[in-house]
Amino acid sequence: MEIKEINNRYSQLAESECCLSCGGAINYAEPKTGEVCVDLGSGRGTDVIRMAESVGETGFVYGIDISDGMLDKARKNAEKFNVKNVSFVQSDLEKIELQDKVADLVISNCTINHATDKQSVWNEVYRILKKGGRFVVSDIYATTQISEEFRNDPVAIAECWAGAVTRDEYMQQLENAGFASVEILEESSPYAKGNAEVVSFTIVGKKSVGCSCSN
Repeated sequence: MEIKEINNRYSQLAESECCLSCGGAINYAEPKTGEVCVDLGSGRGTDVIRMAESVGETGFVYGIDISDGMLDKARKNAEKFNVKNVSFVQSDLEKIELQDKVADLVISNCTINHATDKQSVWNEVYRILKKGGRFVVSDIYATTQISEEFRNDPVAIAECWAGAVTRDEYMQQLENAGFASVEILEESSPYAKGNAEVVSFTIVGKKSVGCSCSN
């Protein structure tokens, strides 16, 4: 999906009552005082503001989104609630505009399935996490491969189903990125969505403290 199409689509949704999330990663995230947290696909900023309260004045939270409309709404919400320890960054998830090893915690709700290059997204999550840092991600996977007809349909992708990969593909991407141990915290029964059957799940993983690689 082209960046312009994504921007337009989600800028429109920023002012709607639509909820795009497929899970509750924030409910398992447990941000701690002083931590640096990142929300990928931060939308209107709700979870960013919640985490900012948890990490306190010594912590900081970045919200990452591609949509002008969502970012504008999020910044207004932070200003409304006088939340200072946050920053909303416009960035493609395949190349996150944050420095290496900046985050103690990365969360995301039903966002990574939208990405064209999901492996690059997971590589970036690994890159921005500190050693020992963790992610908590809610997303979806497809029970069978999505047909090519829908994989390239921007509307179907935005509806949170056409961008889904299978469970095996998802887990392989995590392993490829460097996450050796991933735990599934919750997993739904398969359900029909669009022209697919998908499963919602929430996963957690850590970046090894003993990693000897460059990231």
